[in-house]
Amino acid sequence: MRKMGETDSFLDEVLGLLLETNMRPAPPTVSSLDAVSTVVDLMAKENVGSIVAVENNQPVGIITEKDILQRVIKPGKNLELTLVKDVMSKPLVTIEAERTIADALEALHKHNIRRLIVTRKGALVGLTTERRLLEIVHAHYVMKAHGTTPEDYEAHKIRVAYVSTYPPRECGIAIYTQHLVDATSTFCARAVKSPTVVAINDRGAHYDYGIAVRFQIDADEIESYEKAAEYINSSDIDIVNLQHEYGIFGGEWGEYVITFLEKLEKPVVTTLHTVLQEPPPDARRVLERILQHSSFAVVMAGIGVQILEQLYGSFADKIRHIPHGCPNVPHVGTAMTKGSLALQDRVVLSTFGLLSSGKGIEYIITALPQVVKECPEILYLIIGETHPEVRKREGETYRQLLLNLVDSFGLEKNVRFVNRFLTENELIRYLQATDIYILPYPNREQISSGTLSYALSAGKAIVTTPFLQAEDVISKGAAMECEFRDPNSIAECIRALLKDDQIRQRSGRMAYEYSRDMIWPNVAMKYVNLFYHALGL
Repeated sequence: MRKMGETDSFLDEVLGLLLETNMRPAPPTVSSLDAVSTVVDLMAKENVGSIVAVENNQPVGIITEKDILQRVIKPGKNLELTLVKDVMSKPLVTIEAERTIADALEALHKHNIRRLIVTRKGALVGLTTERRLLEIVHAHYVMKAHGTTPEDYEAHKIRVAYVSTYPPRECGIAIYTQHLVDATSTFCARAVKSPTVVAINDRGAHYDYGIAVRFQIDADEIESYEKAAEYINSSDIDIVNLQHEYGIFGGEWGEYVITFLEKLEKPVVTTLHTVLQEPPPDARRVLERILQHSSFAVVMAGIGVQILEQLYGSFADKIRHIPHGCPNVPHVGTAMTKGSLALQDRVVLSTFGLLSSGKGIEYIITALPQVVKECPEILYLIIGETHPEVRKREGETYRQLLLNLVDSFGLEKNVRFVNRFLTENELIRYLQATDIYILPYPNREQISSGTLSYALSAGKAIVTTPFLQAEDVISKGAAMECEFRDPNSIAECIRALLKDDQIRQRSGRMAYEYSRDMIWPNVAMKYVNLFYHALGL
């Protein structure tokens, strides 16, 4: 047992640490003359709850989610017209980087604040918070308990390789992986080293990747998988996270990935983006081999655990549930953002994602005439371009089918196509302007949906078919269920939400609350814990 004097010595040591080595460096900033809408976009992009306002690199204020809610949204001000300087908290409390953690804690307590700006000769260099300081104390406590030093702690960081499609390739899994990479690097920096990405290229394609991509696999060349395994085996990579979707790998049902796993000598945690309830024999064979070579397999819906346990019982102890991540989006009313998108006086329905025939959007269009009769100001936004792989095989056949449906029902004034690949900030802006979000997937097997996660994170009233990921959302009251391939059911749900503002608002609040466990910092921490578990650490 540690003696009292040892405890006091430990506390003195931690409290005496300098802030400059225990702060978040270079926090995101805006000008005090920027619009509050800029802050909302930046909060979503950086997954933070506060932004520092600066002038000539001198911090002049701080604006938080609470400031936006209480000083902009509650009084009904316009996000585009309200300036940061009019709502930010000031005068600003700052502390010099050469001061200690003890000094920072004293300042936080004295001024009754949660965030403290760190400066050097008046210039902004970082930011610290109560939570960050507690994490520092805990980390040093763990090191002390295990007899380690900060140098030992650094040496025990792990390096993760992510094998996946990756931006700028336009693919939902690519975007998911980028968010996971960014979140683990940002929010788990004390546990992981800089990431390595092994990017999967589609046939004949080459991409201008960023520095995180250290190696590339040509999906249809089996030798490329062998070389990727050799590269990882000879590197300082500790563990591999394989993002699996049958269609992104070469061979029958993506079987070339098995060659990669057989050659690999590092532990693997596989994320499964598709779980088939009745897999064809070849699909089942491929997934069995993947599970065989994986330390753990992650599914994004609880029901996925049950399905895998039933189909692949011998691997049941390897299955883990980690929800699909989502951005930490401020919960704002639609009126705040409709103006910036020229959607005033419209009741906005929306669906987003890369278009393909498996999305079921035709069922929404078929449902709309019933709704438009009662609510002619309806505008349904179909957001996103055609999936690149679909466009290669089929061209714009599906989009043309949807356009023909719109024409046949005379809905030209009620349906709008946003035919491009949106940035995340643009997408969030459209979601914040949405009154009802609709997911009409025609098949139950869909186990991961980034679009559902985003709609939840924006606090939208949601109408969805009960596909695998959505089942739990529906059961918790965070979405309204409509039947598969049933336009009448979709129309009934939309009309019910439009008729009762209280039900629609309550549904949005429950969606937002449901999403809090899914924000990327929480998901990243769960992944890193699983990586450590797989390594026996």
